[in-house]
Amino acid sequence: MYAHVKQAVLERRYEGGMLLTEGELAEAVGVSRTPVREGLLRLEVEGLIRLYPKKGALVLPVSVQEVEDVVETRLLVEQHAVRRAVPVSDALVTRLEELLAEQRTHAASGDLPAFSAADRGFHAALVQATGNQILTRLYDQLRDRQLRMGVAVMHAHPDRVAKNIAEHADILRTLREGDTDAAARAVHQHVSRVRHLMRGDDRTGQGDDRASGQGDDRGDGR
Repeated sequence: MYAHVKQAVLERRYEGGMLLTEGELAEAVGVSRTPVREGLLRLEVEGLIRLYPKKGALVLPVSVQEVEDVVETRLLVEQHAVRRAVPVSDALVTRLEELLAEQRTHAASGDLPAFSAADRGFHAALVQATGNQILTRLYDQLRDRQLRMGVAVMHAHPDRVAKNIAEHADILRTLREGDTDAAARAVHQHVSRVRHLMRGDDRTGQGDDRASGQGDDRGDGR
């Protein structure tokens, strides 16, 4: 039950603002209310829902603050990771190429949740390549939030699917060329766009580009 509801929330089959009841979930999954209640408690701890006694569970929308926090953390971690990745290993290049191929396959079939998972995997591979297990575990804690935001952005902006693939290819190109600063800029531009799009701001991130590599990774002037 826990996995069913969590996946539905991450894939936006249960969207922010929906009120879920124990009875409805128990019937949908085919279990008693006890595992439903236990699963909902876990999801509340993870920040995906909020429980209201005798009413149900409210699916929490992605907040502006959550977007800001995730983007800021991703920029700190991922720009460090690409700088550490140069000179890039053959193994990392191969893995990134595989993930790009997966993204193209999922894009062609219109499977946004699978595309988002491959998208997230591309970035995770860069972080894992640092060999820093503490940093990798920290980054893994963002997984669910990244997947949820990624699906939300691509539902609202279908053109982002092709653009994400192109931007990932650009990151890989700069790594192959051994251009550390260009790779960090490419990551900054790519990740910062999530902030703008989740805000409903369809800028392309030029304002953030000025800040990339200059010591202010927030990119919003703060």
